[in-house]
Amino acid sequence: MNKRSELHHVVIVGGGAGGLELATSLGNSVGRKEQARVTLIDASLTHVWKPLLHEVAAGSLDSSSNEVNYRVHAKRHHFEFQLGRMQGLNREEKQVVVEPLFDESGVVVVESRTITYDTLVIAVGSTANDFGTPGAAENCIFLDSLEQARKFHRHLLNSYLKAEYDAEKKQKHSLDIAIIGAGATGVELAAELHLASQELPVYGLSHLKEKDVHISVIEAADRILPALPEHLSSAATRELKQLNINVLAGQRVVNISPSDIEFANGERLAATIKVWAAGIKAPEFLTRLDGLETNRINQLVVRQDLQTTYDRNIFAFGDCASCPQPGKEHPVPPRAQAAHQQAATLVKSIKLRLINKQAIPYVYQDRGSLISFSRYSAVGNLMGNLTGKNLMVEGRIARLFYISLYRMHQIALHGFFRTSLIWLGDKINKALHPRLKLH
Repeated sequence: MNKRSELHHVVIVGGGAGGLELATSLGNSVGRKEQARVTLIDASLTHVWKPLLHEVAAGSLDSSSNEVNYRVHAKRHHFEFQLGRMQGLNREEKQVVVEPLFDESGVVVVESRTITYDTLVIAVGSTANDFGTPGAAENCIFLDSLEQARKFHRHLLNSYLKAEYDAEKKQKHSLDIAIIGAGATGVELAAELHLASQELPVYGLSHLKEKDVHISVIEAADRILPALPEHLSSAATRELKQLNINVLAGQRVVNISPSDIEFANGERLAATIKVWAAGIKAPEFLTRLDGLETNRINQLVVRQDLQTTYDRNIFAFGDCASCPQPGKEHPVPPRAQAAHQQAATLVKSIKLRLINKQAIPYVYQDRGSLISFSRYSAVGNLMGNLTGKNLMVEGRIARLFYISLYRMHQIALHGFFRTSLIWLGDKINKALHPRLKLH
């Protein structure tokens, strides 16, 4: 038996923003010093920051140039990577069960296997919650993964191409896009799609005019961005209307057909492309993990130190976990900044576990909210409850702050020097390539 097999084994399931940051930080510290063995499990080979998926969908971001290869990253940062999807859990034997791997023809490449852990961290994120709305699963596109974002982009280009040739033949050619859910993803996607409607005619699709593309954002609550302060909602509504985007608040969707959307009041909205961006839930398999406690949206229930309620050797964080906030009715909100903060807390807690000390509690710090309207503008408030006051920002300054969020994620993964090189490469690529991905 070699030395590494005797080390405390930290297994992290899920390579999203929080999971990959945690694996990177632990690998750079306890992994590099051989104080522990760190393994990351993910169903994909590459990582793309989830808040960027709406840009991939609209074509304003080339995902290929923004992907992080897990194997390469693991080699550079002293942790191991296992490709696969978590299927089950044996808490008594401390084993994670991983699904078989199949090739494109459905042939098994790797059989189902188990990975033994000493400390398990589950960070599998969330998926969209269609609340059982009839027709949603069959007729809407979801943006939960990179593959779904790429699928949407291909569908968008094909829809534009069809509308372009219909326009050339003087046939009916309007393109109606409906986004159900006016949270951050829905609002930002609407702005990116408006940009696409301006850019595509530049590259030859000139018969389909900007005025022929109708984008609607639908929200069941009485205002868009209902989870954010009202002044941000008002500012966002103003920005969307300036972009000629139809804002439909207070409209609950009850049925979705291939051609239109039906509201609770009986009205209908025609839509060629329908995107579901309302609500979240954790993956359903979490409800079957050897008796771990979950809530009504499948999230693992955790204590304030992010340990699961029934097992001190298993942690969960990010969108897949319900973590209490002391003195508050609602748990920590499912936001990227929360996952980033929780990853930093878990680094400290896991290091303490290695010397038989208790994990430390996580306290959510609201650093504010920023909403991007593509290259046009951004709005937001900064600092949040750090100072008890909110600083409202708009326009170019808000846009710079928004961009900096992604750079901070890159710094957490690659360090400042490598992120600087990535930033320089992005600048060069923007000069060499079209502003919109056209394939």
